[in-house]
Amino acid sequence: MKKILIKNRLLSLITVTLAPCLVFADHAEKAEFFEEITIVGNKQSAQQVTGSAHVISDDDLEIFAYTDIQRILRSVPGVNLQVEDGYGLRPNIGIRGVPTERSARVVLLEDNVPVAPAPYAASSAYYFPTMGRMYSVEVLKGPSAITQGPNTIGGAINFVSTPIPTSSEGNLLLDIGEDSTTRIHANYGSVTDSGLGFMVETHQWKSDGFQSIDNSNTDTGLDVEDYTVKLSYAPTDSRHAFELKYQYAQQDSNQTYLGLTDVDFKANPYRRYGVSALDNITTEHNQLILRHEFTINDSATLTTTAYNNEHKRSWYKLQKLNGGSWGDVIEEINVGGANAAIYQAILDGGDSAEGAVRLRDNNRQYYSRGVALKLDVQTGMHDLEMGLRFHQDEEDRLQQDDNYTQTAGTLVLASEGELGDAGNRVAQAEALAFYIHDTITMGDWVLTPGIRFEDIELTRRDFTGGNDRVLDNERDNSVTAVLPSFGALYQVNDSLSLLAGVHSGFGSPTSKEGTQEEESINYEFGGRYQSDELSVELIGFVNDYDNLVGECTASSGGSDCTIGDTFNGGAAMVKGLEFSLNNRFDLGSSVSMPIAFVYTYSDAQFDSTFDSEFFGDVEAGDDIPYIPEQQMTLTVGLEQGDVRLNASVNYVDAVCVKASCGAFEKTEDSTTLDLSANYQVNSDLSVFARLENATGEESIVGRQPYGARPNKARTAAMGMRLSF
Repeated sequence: MKKILIKNRLLSLITVTLAPCLVFADHAEKAEFFEEITIVGNKQSAQQVTGSAHVISDDDLEIFAYTDIQRILRSVPGVNLQVEDGYGLRPNIGIRGVPTERSARVVLLEDNVPVAPAPYAASSAYYFPTMGRMYSVEVLKGPSAITQGPNTIGGAINFVSTPIPTSSEGNLLLDIGEDSTTRIHANYGSVTDSGLGFMVETHQWKSDGFQSIDNSNTDTGLDVEDYTVKLSYAPTDSRHAFELKYQYAQQDSNQTYLGLTDVDFKANPYRRYGVSALDNITTEHNQLILRHEFTINDSATLTTTAYNNEHKRSWYKLQKLNGGSWGDVIEEINVGGANAAIYQAILDGGDSAEGAVRLRDNNRQYYSRGVALKLDVQTGMHDLEMGLRFHQDEEDRLQQDDNYTQTAGTLVLASEGELGDAGNRVAQAEALAFYIHDTITMGDWVLTPGIRFEDIELTRRDFTGGNDRVLDNERDNSVTAVLPSFGALYQVNDSLSLLAGVHSGFGSPTSKEGTQEEESINYEFGGRYQSDELSVELIGFVNDYDNLVGECTASSGGSDCTIGDTFNGGAAMVKGLEFSLNNRFDLGSSVSMPIAFVYTYSDAQFDSTFDSEFFGDVEAGDDIPYIPEQQMTLTVGLEQGDVRLNASVNYVDAVCVKASCGAFEKTEDSTTLDLSANYQVNSDLSVFARLENATGEESIVGRQPYGARPNKARTAAMGMRLSF
């Protein structure tokens, strides 16, 4: 009853707030729809934000023509990455020390709409937008991210899809490379004089993969198809504008959770054991967005967005050997345990006991849907933004285990399991979120007070049967959070500005009883310098956790906990420094040299001693897993006329993969060099070439879920862009 009253009072407050704006509406010019799918807008706008904000533009994305979001995000300070498959199909992204597993603690958006399969009920991002079709990327940290939720500790990443062009325009990209890799990205759109616009797009990406499987002709690659249609109607003499977006994607990739033992990694880091030959994931994703913009008057705009995301996946992959996890198998071999020789023989293709190899069909379906309203009001010194969102999402698991026998290096089905015997449950969430964010400009000062309200209801139902779904047990959890924020920017002179901010960090728990929400107080402070081509930013940050939360996932190697549960990690502290520099030097003879340097220092530690089913035995002062102390990226280019040459060097420290870091629980530091060349043949045609991991770096960049994992092998590619 109390929560109903809270919601009713909140809705009443919003009605009172919006009503005066609707009453005094008059005729005015409409705003561009593109502004409604972005958060920051462009690099110039990012310089004025009171918190840390970065925009990776379409021009930036063209330099290397990456399809891997993890390579792209290396250009943003404060972002932590846990490499898993080398392609970024299901990346592990953290910001300022939040856990990286499946990007579960980062708000992921496409066109300013939540895009994770179930961001409240099951926040692990087993779907990720196809990066190769994106127009730009926005990364927000600190108080500037308070407009996004539910998770506000690290920040938000917004992927901006290809916009409808303002005139008839088409683009075609063809990209071919090693490992039978091909990519086609094509789009065409137009706007008529009556204000009717459209855009159609496809992105096709295939590869055989850079690893090889023992005793098998199965490749380790991917086949991703992506289609988008956008329609808009925005007459010049109307205060109304509409946009409809439909996007469909499907994926078939031969990906596994099984890595390598350390000895086998040193012999051949790109080997895959034959026992993983059947591992495969297929996915299907549908996104529908309907957006309406109403220009109330010269200073106020109301935008309504309805969205529906549906995602389903079937990941058939190794689960256990002789009843134990594959992580235990790899660990036993690494430490030379009693069963090391037996396990190694099976990994090398030897015969197993009857039905000893278990594979699980991780079959899940998701939906995420809601309605959001955003009111922008500009008056005097205020630029006020208010938002309301009602959201529902669901994860439906109906999984099955099958047992195999390995004979002469081949897996043979021994027994087929029953549907639902390996996971039969539905997790649901319902959330109401409201925020107010004001930008107050007073001379040389910009102040941004804000507040966010989240009211979340979580439910999980576990079943005993298969399709009949007989209820076994049900559990609930609920949380209400009020999250204030404040940022300030002072313009010292035309070039130098100083900023500082504080905000309340929040991370939603799951339905597990007794698990608290993730809470922290976050601070940042620093400055920016901008003069001609030189841009410098230095920001320090502190995330002071009252309760750090960990989520048990298969991707984190969880074997002693229930997949999907969250666990309290107690107090923790993440401190760091973010530095970025961009400049362009004139070398004469029409030659210029652009330089970009990004550096992040992080000190991430637990503040308490405890024993956890998920975190393990933790001592105060232990490192938080997968947060490197130092990482940096240097990109240097040479440009003359129509020719551009670029080199990017990325360095990442070794990290612990568990709180109490043992001999085989640490990655290796890595240095990766990528090269690219672009030539503009004429105004409509350009050609490019790319070499990833040019030095052939072979490092252990991850150890989860089960064993050592390599970075992507040296890979060459070339392609062309055509505009018409």
